[in-house]
Amino acid sequence: MESVQKLFGKKPTQDEMVKKWQREIRTQQPCKLFAKELIRTRRQKTRLYTSKAQLNSIQLQLQNQLATLKVSGSLKKSTEVMKMVNGLARLPELSKGMQELSMEMTKAGIIDEMIGDTFELMEDSDIEEEADEE
Repeated sequence: MESVQKLFGKKPTQDEMVKKWQREIRTQQPCKLFAKELIRTRRQKTRLYTSKAQLNSIQLQLQNQLATLKVSGSLKKSTEVMKMVNGLARLPELSKGMQELSMEMTKAGIIDEMIGDTFELMEDSDIEEEADEE
């Protein structure tokens, strides 16, 4: 009807214009509601991404704490083992034993050297006797 009125140049009355504006407002309201809902959805999406990032951060922190606890437990066990080893191996006695062993090895080295020299002398005399026989 409006298009016919525009062709003939008839102006709409005030009542008709009010009705037209009310219709336009009614059709715009769902669009506005939809736009508001779209904005809310986008905000919620952003919040969800932020929450996900925070949860991932918390998960990494928990994994880090777990690894720290495991290392702490291993160090505690290692300390216990070291205490037990220290209890078994008395350092002064071990040191004294090592000194005695060193002295014995030195004596043995000297004796080995003397025996080696004796065998060399014996070999030299055997070589001379063989040379004399030939």
